[in-house]
This record gives sequence, structure tokens and C-alpha cells, in this order.
Amino acid sequence: MRPVIFLDSGGVINDNQARAPQWRRHVAEYFAPRLGGDGPAWEEANRITLERIIQPAAWEARMQESSDWLSFDRQYNLDWLRSMCGLVGVPCPGEDEALRLAGDAGRTIIRLVRAPMPGAAGAILALHRLGFELHTASGEYSEDLDSILTDLGVRQCFGRLYGPDLINTLKAGPEYYRLVFKGAGVRPAETLVVDDSARALRWAEQVGAPTVLVQREPPPGWATAHIGSLAELPRLLEGRT
Repeated sequence: MRPVIFLDSGGVINDNQARAPQWRRHVAEYFAPRLGGDGPAWEEANRITLERIIQPAAWEARMQESSDWLSFDRQYNLDWLRSMCGLVGVPCPGEDEALRLAGDAGRTIIRLVRAPMPGAAGAILALHRLGFELHTASGEYSEDLDSILTDLGVRQCFGRLYGPDLINTLKAGPEYYRLVFKGAGVRPAETLVVDDSARALRWAEQVGAPTVLVQREPPPGWATAHIGSLAELPRLLEGRT
């Protein structure tokens, strides 16, 4: 029986390192005309702000403080824009306007960034031709995932695009995968979760899902399947089905 495949986005379908400089440039192009300041200042403010936000201890604390995805997303967007405004030296709008601007910026920029992993689109098309049912299991908005996959020319290969917004649950533990599988109407044992995060895959394994790690060099002691890139997945699965 072919498993139902759940693919992560960043690090599997998209290259996060290649996305970062593009994102900073488009942040500057979006906010400088609207809030003032110059482009280089906004780029640097975005870099510093994101480094602070994703610092492991700070990120973990942020997730623990949020009861659900909606509250997490709201506070993240406010903190993101307020921090950048402070670093650029321009006034930050009031809360409602800040949330509107942050949301619109994200939706605008995601359509401009191009950073697919080499071979990712071809691998997705190959899996689709082989008859595998595909969904995402990502930490990104479902709307953003739709833009990314449409731009890659592979949106038609996927069913539901699970980001946390579809289940109002952060990708921060086993509960995320329980709700994703429930929403897709599949049992964990019938799935295959593909991610570049060993930690995320451990959460999927805790609820009974088989996994494949996408990393050139897996962590010491990694005992389950791993591949160097998504491009290798069709060949791996052809030998199993």
C-alpha cells in the first residue's frame, strides 16, 4: 500500500538560506515607502530582528507562551514589525494597522521570493505520477504554501496544504501531527512524513508515523531513513512499493 506523503516546505521543497536575502530585500521595498527609513536600514533591521526571534531559547519561550496558532501569529507579527521600526528609527503604527501591514507584507513578499531546492519540483511531479497522495505538513501559512507550490508548477499534485493555520496548532509537538492526520482522514501508520528537522520527525514518530529525514549528514544515532534531498525520494519509494 502506498503511504500518504506529508512534505515539509522549508529545507525540503524550498531553500531557506536562499530565501533569506531575497526576503530582506523585499521587506525593505515594502516598508520603506510606507513607514519611512531607507532600504538598507530595513534590510538590516529585518536580519537582526529575525536572528533575535529565532534564537532557540527565545523561540521556545515564544511557543510556550502561546495557547494556539492564532495568538502566536498575532504576537509574532506585532513583535516583528515593532522591532524593525525601532531599529530603523521610525514610529510603529498602532496595533490594528501594524497587524494589517505585517499580514499584507507577508502575503506580498511570499509571491516574490523564488528559492526552490534543486530537483524538488521534478521529485514532486514524479511522486504524483507514481500515484502517491501528497499533502504538506509545514510551519508556514497554507496560503503561502499555495503560492509557493503554484509558482513551482506543482500545486495540482497536492491535496491539503497543512500549515498551522488550518488546525490552529503550532508545529511544536506531536499534537500538530495528530491533528494533521485527523484532518486528512488517515491513520499515522498509513503516512510518510518527510522533513529536514529530526526533532519534528520525532514528534511524528511519537504518534506512529513512518518518517524520512532530509539531510546530507543525519544526526549521530539516526536510525530511520534519510536522504540528501527531496530529489532522492521517488527512487527510495519505488523500491518499497
